[in-house]
Amino acid sequence: MITLNPCYRPLLAVRNTSLPSVSWRTRNYATASQHAVHQIFDRNVKRIQRNRAALRPDSRDVDYLKDEIADRVADRLLDIKRRFSNTLDLGSGPGHLAKFVTRKSIDHLTMFDMSVTRMLGDEEQLPFEENSLDAVISSLSLHWVNDLPGALIQARRALKPDGLFLAGMFGGDTLYELRTSLQLAEIEREGGVAPHISPMTDVKDVGSLLTRAGFTLTTVDMDEVVVNYPSIFELMADLRSMGESNAIAARKPYVKRDTLAAAAAIYQEVYGNKEDGSIPATFQIIYMIGWKPDPTQQKPAKRGSGEVSMKMLEDAAGLGRLVKEGDGVVLKVDSTIGGTDDGGGEGKGGNGNGDKKH
Repeated sequence: MITLNPCYRPLLAVRNTSLPSVSWRTRNYATASQHAVHQIFDRNVKRIQRNRAALRPDSRDVDYLKDEIADRVADRLLDIKRRFSNTLDLGSGPGHLAKFVTRKSIDHLTMFDMSVTRMLGDEEQLPFEENSLDAVISSLSLHWVNDLPGALIQARRALKPDGLFLAGMFGGDTLYELRTSLQLAEIEREGGVAPHISPMTDVKDVGSLLTRAGFTLTTVDMDEVVVNYPSIFELMADLRSMGESNAIAARKPYVKRDTLAAAAAIYQEVYGNKEDGSIPATFQIIYMIGWKPDPTQQKPAKRGSGEVSMKMLEDAAGLGRLVKEGDGVVLKVDSTIGGTDDGGGEGKGGNGNGDKKH
């Protein structure tokens, strides 16, 4: 538990348990299409939100979440024992990743963002030549991309052979408490539901997305960050200051005051911490790694080509004898292993399960 500000700022903690995925809170993907992409998000609105957030005097006060995730992405980069000469920070924002990447792994970092204060561009339209980058890294930016499969394909094309793609993005269980509270409040007060939290990618889809985009040696993992806030109002204010407000194209322009008050009460009642009265907000983070194909990369061995000593397998198993039968290997369990004849086996007083008869 890390105290960010004892007076006001929430507490940051990592929860290892994963939450069950709910289908209506996630985005589903088909294969990449050559036709027009469905515009889930209003990218112009998102650009305005980010620029407005950057101009707020308290914008750096809410860097706690994005800095934490950028640090974890940079830590994964340091695990790769290689130097990258030319690296792209995709959706860099004010430079969260730049704070944590070091000269040990990167020689030159290009910050690429929708804001005019960086190299101007859009994550959905990369202006980089094919085979021009050694690595593409991204932290908490890709969840606002309409065509995520297309963005991954563009990143792979811009990479040199054996180039690295490394990213962290919000997953489908992000802000599930806020989403549920707003939906229940709207049903109660207005008799219907409107989208207020963006649909996000399910962790189980990310691996196939990387593979379909042409990456090899892919790795996907996930963790969750739980931030405690005084109430729903501080949570929504911080999301606004982060530039993470709702940007769904079909969104409602506002939430009615009585609906928001009902959502605050539901949030507190269902999810609130009884000890201090705070409310938890869960941010699910999906980390992904992929490599552009190259002939020098390690390839999986052909089926049946392995040569392993049967004795080594027996010693490793420690349970009995491994006997080859047909195309496979069968473990022959010795009934006397792990005890005497009267404690296991079916001969003397045993029941075949290693338990004594009474």
